[in-house]
Amino acid sequence: MATEIESRLRLALNPSHLLVINDSDQHAGHAGHDGSGESHFTVELVSTAFVDRSRVERQRMVNEALKELLAERVHALRIRALAPGE
Repeated sequence: MATEIESRLRLALNPSHLLVINDSDQHAGHAGHDGSGESHFTVELVSTAFVDRSRVERQRMVNEALKELLAERVHALRIRALAPGE
């Protein structure tokens, strides 16, 4: 799943920095944890696509790039989206 998230974000937003962290083990036994070990993620990315965009707009851009995964396979996604130099 992390590889698929990375691939989709690279294609959609061409980040200069991208880190995908699987946080699923921290949520064992909580709602939304499906036992697959691939349900909760953090993404940190830097992209020129985020220049002059609000935090909400940036999150929407990431969510749009991952919409199928978020609808079907990923329960939670924490996003840290920055423009270069931030």
